Amino acid sequence: MLYSLARPILFCADPETAHHLAFVALDTQAKLGLVRAWAGVVPKKPVHVMGIDFPNPIGLAAGLDKNAEHLDGLAQLGFGFIEVGTLTPQPQPGNPQPRMFRLVEHEALINRLGFNNRGVADALPRLTARSVKVPVGVNIGKNAVTPIERATDDYLSALRSVYAVADYITVNISSPNTKNLRDLQASKAVAKLVKTLVKERDLLAKSRGRRVPLSVKIAPDLNDDDLIDTVHAICANGADAIISSNTTLSRSGVESHPHAHEMGGLSGAPLTLRADHVLERVVKAAESVPVIGVGGIMRVEDAQRKLDLGAKLVQIYTGMLYRGPGFVGELVRGIRV
Repeated sequence: MLYSLARPILFCADPETAHHLAFVALDTQAKLGLVRAWAGVVPKKPVHVMGIDFPNPIGLAAGLDKNAEHLDGLAQLGFGFIEVGTLTPQPQPGNPQPRMFRLVEHEALINRLGFNNRGVADALPRLTARSVKVPVGVNIGKNAVTPIERATDDYLSALRSVYAVADYITVNISSPNTKNLRDLQASKAVAKLVKTLVKERDLLAKSRGRRVPLSVKIAPDLNDDDLIDTVHAICANGADAIISSNTTLSRSGVESHPHAHEMGGLSGAPLTLRADHVLERVVKAAESVPVIGVGGIMRVEDAQRKLDLGAKLVQIYTGMLYRGPGFVGELVRGIRV
């Protein structure tokens, strides 16, 4: 109810300004111990995935807390896990503004942020010092200036940097906002990348006495045959999970909107059906490798459907922007596990 009053005010600002203002409010209320009033009672619904114990299967997708600055407030909302990033080896500003666009009547968002973040080194102290009890994943990507032929170098660098502070690491090869990044999803390319990263992870696990799971985040825009080939390549080369899926380049269902022509990835309600279609096929192709379902979760039934389709965990982003901070608790209370 309170968010329904605050949302029109936030939506008067451009999306990035609103994002900043919302986090200022969240961080302030977290320090005062007031965030749990938004969340309500969040029951324990534990799940065990990738060797990790999660208090519930509702997580935050990467992209909202890019620099790991808001973990305390987000954890108090009731999330079962939080994924920060995307973090790149070096800081980068991302694409020019404006780069986020609301499609309010469609409960959707288009973004072309372009991995804007302050770099791995900036986030490490906060990740190291965090006190939150829920698992924290770190989403890593390549810098925009790095040629695609050298992308593996960036992923290896980021992997080594965040290894000690991550409960799991996500390899993001599916953002539509970094030139040529999605080329890495081709079966041969992703097989080589995942094999290299898993080998490095295993060396780190041996030297540090701690094995950190690796997940790979894919796009919803692959055709079914290519999707299956990509999933098989990811699984065959040792990934611990697949995240299905990122934002879409499709404008199906929003073609007439004034922002439909904007470049970037579309998220929110228009993605629901496509994301579920892809998830169902990924789960089948992945067999025993767990899948995390993302895309178009705007209501409890959307999250439940992803779990029913075989996702072991789900993540939200755009749904929380439209539904508010109480959405997390609503989902946890409403789902069956």
